[in-house]
Amino acid sequence: MSGFKVILAGCGGMAHKWMEYITKRDDVEIVGLCDIIIEKAVEFTKKFHVCCGVYDDIKKALSACPQTNLVVDCTSSDAHELIVTSAMNSGADVIGEKPMADTREQALNEIAVADKTGKSYAVMQNRIYLPGMRTIRKALNDNMVGKLGSVSSDFFVGVRLGGYRQLMEHILLVDMAIHTFYQARYIINSNPISVYCHEFNPPSSLLNGKASAIAIFEFENGAIYDYRGSWGTAGHNTSWESDWRISGETGTIKWDGGENLSVQTTKCGGTEFEIECNEIKKLKLLEIGKNHQHEGCFDEMFNALIEKRPAETDCHYNYFAMNMVYGAVESAKYGKKVML
Repeated sequence: MSGFKVILAGCGGMAHKWMEYITKRDDVEIVGLCDIIIEKAVEFTKKFHVCCGVYDDIKKALSACPQTNLVVDCTSSDAHELIVTSAMNSGADVIGEKPMADTREQALNEIAVADKTGKSYAVMQNRIYLPGMRTIRKALNDNMVGKLGSVSSDFFVGVRLGGYRQLMEHILLVDMAIHTFYQARYIINSNPISVYCHEFNPPSSLLNGKASAIAIFEFENGAIYDYRGSWGTAGHNTSWESDWRISGETGTIKWDGGENLSVQTTKCGGTEFEIECNEIKKLKLLEIGKNHQHEGCFDEMFNALIEKRPAETDCHYNYFAMNMVYGAVESAKYGKKVML
């Protein structure tokens, strides 16, 4: 694909980051802006100095701009199915904000429409575009700690949120855990098969919904992933990228989500009581280019379209991590293990 004719749908907070990126690309022309509050779209034309039509309905926008070949979906998750399917049915590819859909049924419908139309849909998953994540994946591929046994992550960040998020019952699992679950699946490099989850709202939380959760996942390759997360913690925050422990047959990798990444492997022998280990070794982070996080994912999405291949965060791959969210919510709701 050469030359992107873009409609951006949803002109709220996160859309600013997308607009800052796409308006810098020489191969992008903004042909339309869409928001149910049309004044927001008008404001974007002024802020980002673009001359295009503004609309309050995605179908109206697509009809008025038939040259559109890419829709950027920055709407709230309850609108994603409508935006994504309307765009693909009109002949446009889609890239957009997480999560791909509010429900399993909506996500599967998006995938079905992608398959039917031959159009692509890639979803923002910025946390795999980090040097630490790529270094961990390479270390595991290089068999640095042997057969993978378990992966543990801690995400504890106290937040004060307003708007629609205060109306979300499963706020952590639905709005935030998808990032960490996607990281876990990227590290484990396998698909989840079951989950048991318990969620709650701690006394320190400033949120109305359930801001904390603990979950255990089983994967096809035998690995176990345990997740502890909270948006209601009071002190000792982790990084937004989580604190990780990756345990293999012959060693363990630890990462704080930032610059501190290390490995400790076992020695042959040891005492009757303890496994003897080598000294902890700091791992050098891989160079992954200048663009990390969102910009790294943006690059991958556009490169995939240009090269006519699925993006790393294509909806077909993204669904497996989303299914972890849907399964965790179901497990927490009914208090039982759920097969995925």
